[in-house]
Amino acid sequence: MLKPHLSSSLYRSLMLVLIATATLLTSACGTNPVTKKREFQIVSESQEISIGQQNYAPARQSQGGDYIIDPELTAYVQSVGNKLAAVSDRKLPYEYTVLNDSVPNAWAMPGGKIAFNRGLLYELNSEAELAAVMGHEMVHAAARHGAKSMERGMLMQGAMVAVGIGAQNSNYANLIVGGAKLSTQLATSKYGRDAESEADLYGMQYMKKAGYDPTAAVTLQETFVRLSADKKSSFIDGLFASHPPSPERVADNKLTLAKVGPGGEWGKEIYAQKVAKLKSTQAAYKAYDEGVKALAAKDTAKATTLAKQAIAGEPREARFQELLGDIALSQKKPQEALAFYDKAIKMQPDYFKPHIQSGIALFNMGKKAEAEPYLKRANELLPTAPGHALLGQIAEGRGETDLALQHYQVAADSNSDIGKEALARGVRLDLPRNPAKYIQAGVQADNAGNLYAVVQNNTATAIGRVQVRVVKYDATTGRAVAKSAPMQITGGIAPGKRNQIAVGERITTPQEAQLYKVVVETAEIAQ
Repeated sequence: MLKPHLSSSLYRSLMLVLIATATLLTSACGTNPVTKKREFQIVSESQEISIGQQNYAPARQSQGGDYIIDPELTAYVQSVGNKLAAVSDRKLPYEYTVLNDSVPNAWAMPGGKIAFNRGLLYELNSEAELAAVMGHEMVHAAARHGAKSMERGMLMQGAMVAVGIGAQNSNYANLIVGGAKLSTQLATSKYGRDAESEADLYGMQYMKKAGYDPTAAVTLQETFVRLSADKKSSFIDGLFASHPPSPERVADNKLTLAKVGPGGEWGKEIYAQKVAKLKSTQAAYKAYDEGVKALAAKDTAKATTLAKQAIAGEPREARFQELLGDIALSQKKPQEALAFYDKAIKMQPDYFKPHIQSGIALFNMGKKAEAEPYLKRANELLPTAPGHALLGQIAEGRGETDLALQHYQVAADSNSDIGKEALARGVRLDLPRNPAKYIQAGVQADNAGNLYAVVQNNTATAIGRVQVRVVKYDATTGRAVAKSAPMQITGGIAPGKRNQIAVGERITTPQEAQLYKVVVETAEIAQ
């Protein structure tokens, strides 16, 4: 047997890696609870459930919050979910909620956490259609589609799949930070064709077992295909973005229908009864959505008119009071805004936005101590860059440097101007204490062998004076044998740029440069 041309130690190391990999692949195999097929599994069921429990609440916060005006409607949706869960292939701690979002959408995350947008319930016409969507989402959770997406990310990247924000109908979409970013990713995941086909197939089977007519899954997909054809439907930004309809899906559903057989409950009358209150206020929410758009376009007069119209149609809705608060805040009327936000908080205490907006308003008024509890509560519900950035400034003002840096670091996690500003504040605060963390240093020789201590500014903030020392090491022992006096590099260093100072030493070969190390001792932010 020919052996590869490797050293014996390297060969043994490679064999150990291969054996370890094979062991991992073998031990990580499991049976899919829905398809009954053997598959690679890294994420355990307990981890799935834990991920769902940790991320369900922030995902809901990032997409409009819970719809609480009509608790009977939520209970009805939950009852349909419970019927399907009773016949599902996997027993999970399923939860179902209705979100206060007009975009027609639904999603499921690992562990059986499922959400329906208010906007989707407007568009359905029967309990069977509700069961068709619910069954589809339930299979995504039961068949580990979300878990498998994470496993693919682990294999490709060696860590959790990279997170991208996809929150809808939220001015804070790109400002969500920390673990909440994962929750939004999970709620807006796009599954592959195989996963969508499985969700259709087994979802229709669940419908049949629960007593619903699976024909509704076919007719609903046919409707979705028609709506997607003109590219103008409100579904385009919602359900169709993550669950694209197609003639192929319709054809597959017809084949499934032929196998399971038509027949069962449609529940048109009960569905109409349960969504009657919701549909009676649809015009109010449409006015609100248009008001949000008007405010974004800086037409505050139109936005105010639409907000008041919305309130007249549904005076119990906290989002409408919020909009009036946002309008007042945009007009630099923080005291007026606070009154509206207070109303919104009283109507729905557990939604993050009126808390963060109140904190911002009070901070801008100079009432930082009063702003702090609002900002903290907002971050408990949904951590955002503004919340952490302002808490960082409050902590910095009190001289609590370590706490301020923690907040700035979290805020900097967002891809936003606020995140960049928080990062700069953190650098200005921390660089004088830990200059070597931000300044890269080394030696460089010119053509004549003269050594220079070179420093590079790796921050986005201009740096002023930098003090360094050059240490020389013995080539044989590796011990330090000489240390220069402190040297001042003046003249400033722009972000991403370098500066240097002569060491006063010469070398005869390039290899000698490796015996010198530059230590950054102090640095100052440019004034």
